[in-house]
Amino acid sequence: MTLAFLLNGETVRLSGVHPTTTLLDWLREQRRLTGTKEGCNEGDCGACTVTVSALEGDTLVHRALNACILFLPQLHGKAVRTVEGIAAPDGTLHPVQDAMVTHHGSQCGFCTPGVVMSLYTAHRDGRQDFDDVLAGNLCRCTGYAPILRAANAAAGIPTPSWEQDETAALQELAGDEDVFLDGGFLPGTLDSLAAWYADNPDATLVSGATDVGLWVTKALRDTTPVAFLHRLREHQTILQDDSGLTVGGGVTLSRLRAAMAARHPDFAELIRRYGSVQVRNAATVGGNIANGSPIGDSPPALIALGATLTLRKGAARRSLPLEDFFLEYGKQDRQPGEFVESIHIPAQPDRLRCHKLSKRFDQDISAVCGCFNITVEDGKVSDARIAFGGMAGTPKRATTVEAALLGKPWTEATVRAAMPAFATDYQPLSDMRASADYRLRAAENMLLRCFHEDHGARTRLVGRGAA
Repeated sequence: MTLAFLLNGETVRLSGVHPTTTLLDWLREQRRLTGTKEGCNEGDCGACTVTVSALEGDTLVHRALNACILFLPQLHGKAVRTVEGIAAPDGTLHPVQDAMVTHHGSQCGFCTPGVVMSLYTAHRDGRQDFDDVLAGNLCRCTGYAPILRAANAAAGIPTPSWEQDETAALQELAGDEDVFLDGGFLPGTLDSLAAWYADNPDATLVSGATDVGLWVTKALRDTTPVAFLHRLREHQTILQDDSGLTVGGGVTLSRLRAAMAARHPDFAELIRRYGSVQVRNAATVGGNIANGSPIGDSPPALIALGATLTLRKGAARRSLPLEDFFLEYGKQDRQPGEFVESIHIPAQPDRLRCHKLSKRFDQDISAVCGCFNITVEDGKVSDARIAFGGMAGTPKRATTVEAALLGKPWTEATVRAAMPAFATDYQPLSDMRASADYRLRAAENMLLRCFHEDHGARTRLVGRGAA
C-alpha cells in the first residue's frame, strides 16, 4: 500500500520506500529540498526542523519536529511544510523570514532554516514563549539576540493571506484502516496493534522515534519489522475521573506537560526541560517508560505520584506499580508482544517537588533527577514517596530514606538524619555527567531543598532558572 501526505500543500503518494527512511534524507535526496539541513542527525541541533500539521478531531494542530529522526510512515495522513514552502507563490517572504532578514538574524545561515521553521510554527500557533520555542535550535553565530528581536517583530504581524489551511485536504486523507508496508505496519486501531504485536513480538514499536530514530541514524540498526503508532487515537487519550488521570501511552510529552500544569506544576516544569519543543512534540510518555532508561525524566515523577502502568498483550491486560516495571538496567517486566497501553496517576493534592540537575538548563540529560511527594500531618511525616533517576541502573524509589522520615517530625533535624540513608538506597556510578560522590551529595541536598521549600524558603530563581 502507499503512504499519503501533503508536502508544501501538494499531495504525495509513496510506495516501495523503506519504513525507516527519514524525512530529512527523502527531502534532500529525492525531492532536492535542501533547505532542511543535516546537522547533528540526532534531534539536538534543530537544523532539520519542519512543521508537521495533523487533525486532532476537527482541529488542525501544528508541531515543529526534527526531520532527521522522523520516519516517512509517521507522516501518513499529515501535512509537512519545509522552509521552501512558507513564502507566497510570488516569492514574498513570510513575516518570520522577512523579520530574520530585517533584524540580521542570520550569519553563516546553516541553522537559519531550522530557526525559521520553529518560529513559523510558533507564528501559526500564536506562541510567543520564544526562549522555549528556540531551545532546540542551535545557532553559534548570532548569540540569539537578533533572532529574538526578529521573533518578537514577526509576532505582531497577522497570518499572511496566502497561508493554506490544510484541513480539507487532510480530511480526504483521513482513515483508520490498517496500512501494510514492506517491513512496516501502520495499525489503524489499538486492537489491530495488539493482535499484530502479539504475532510479531520481536518487532520495533515506533511512536515518536526520538529514541529509535538514533538507532537508525547513529547505530545503523535494522529495526524491521516496525509498527508505527501515531494513528492510534485510543492510545493518545487523557481521561479524568474521580480516581485520577489515565494517560494513553501515545500521549506526547508536550500534551502531558499541559495536563500537569494545573495538577502538578513541578512535573510540568520538569517536562519543559525534557529535550526541546521538537522532541517533546514527538516523544511519548509510553516510550519514555518503555525504553527503561535510568535517566528518563518522567518515571521518577510518576513513581513519586504512585502511578500504575497498564500493559497489554493481545486482548489481555495487566497492571502493576510503575516502580515494579523496572527490574535492572536494560530489563523491564514486559513480556514479548506486550506494550505500554496507559499510565494511571492517582488523584491527590499537589505535594510533588521535582528537581533536575544538569550541566545546561535546556535540552540536557539529567545527572540527577529527584522527585519528592511528602505528606505532613500534625507536624509529622505521614507518607513519603521519593524517586530518583540517574542514581541507579533504573529509576528507583529511595525506600530507606522514606522509612527514615515516616512518623518523624518534619524538621531539619529529621531531614539531616535521613540524608545518609541515600547511600543505602543508591550506589551511583561515576560518568561524564557526574561522579558517584557528587550524585549522592546532590540527592541529599535535594531532600534538604525540598524541606526548605516546604517551609517557605525561596530556593528557585525567577524565570528560566525556575527548575
